[in-house]
Amino acid sequence: MTLQENVRKPLDRLSEALSQQMEAVNALIRDRMASRHAPRIPEVTAHLIEAGGKRLRPMLTLAAAQMVGYDGPYHIHLAATVEFIHTATLLHDDVVDESSQRRGRPTANLLWDNKSSVLVGDYLFARSFQLMVEPGNMRTLEILANASATIAEGEVLQLTAAQDLATTEDIYIQVVRGKTAALFSAATEVGGVIGNAPADQVQALFDYGDALGIAFQIVDDLLDYGGATETIGKNVGDDFRERKLTLPVIKAVAKADAEERTFWSRTIEKGDQRDGDLEHALDLLARHGAMDVARDDALAWSAKAKTSLQALPDHPIRDMLTDLADFVVSRVT
Repeated sequence: MTLQENVRKPLDRLSEALSQQMEAVNALIRDRMASRHAPRIPEVTAHLIEAGGKRLRPMLTLAAAQMVGYDGPYHIHLAATVEFIHTATLLHDDVVDESSQRRGRPTANLLWDNKSSVLVGDYLFARSFQLMVEPGNMRTLEILANASATIAEGEVLQLTAAQDLATTEDIYIQVVRGKTAALFSAATEVGGVIGNAPADQVQALFDYGDALGIAFQIVDDLLDYGGATETIGKNVGDDFRERKLTLPVIKAVAKADAEERTFWSRTIEKGDQRDGDLEHALDLLARHGAMDVARDDALAWSAKAKTSLQALPDHPIRDMLTDLADFVVSRVT
């Protein structure tokens, strides 16, 4: 068995356990992404939604609801809502980042145009709000609405923080909590709320999603400097080329001498990038052990996620979520 086959097993097991529910989620997504008047909407949406994504976030909602014993129909609506919010943010992100590849395929803005990506993303956000209202649960509506606002706020914060060498690790975590972890924690929290779980269990689900999301993003940032294109679904070094001050770079900058700081200022702050700069950036990350220390941070957040689960009922799904926290960081260990 190869390493890749081995680390995929937790996600595959969770997917198998939730397969019937995910079929219902996918059917609802296909139904709600349709548009009678604007055929470009399902074209653009299908390009991304049908691209083979892991559907991790909606699975977290289903898993949380099942773990606390929910037996109603509305976790399907909440899971679809989570996926629509996620897809909308991806469409907008690719425009902001001027990306050309997503999940190993050309981005929607490259195949169509920026206007289509932005407007279809807006449509999916609107659809997500229609969906989140249908369960008739004010608390889940509040959680998902707040998460949507937090995600947008995190993206705006990143616009300024990502290219400022004064950005600290605390600000980085604040950005990550906005742009990534907010939807993870909302996905798990609404599953507990719709299942009428006790307050301590709902909090545990929130904490799990929050820590898992932060670990997930740190790993993505590490892979950008050390992963294979076919593994990460984008080009290696994209974050550097897009001048994003991610955690490994923040750690390297903190230890940089004057010459190294000048390099980071030229390439990240001023955007003056030349041939060989990516290779030099990798050398600096290695020189200061930045990748190793960031990897330790990801492992610590994964451990926090697993600890959070201890407040939840003994359940096969809980074991899968524990393994999932290990899986998220296994790509860089």
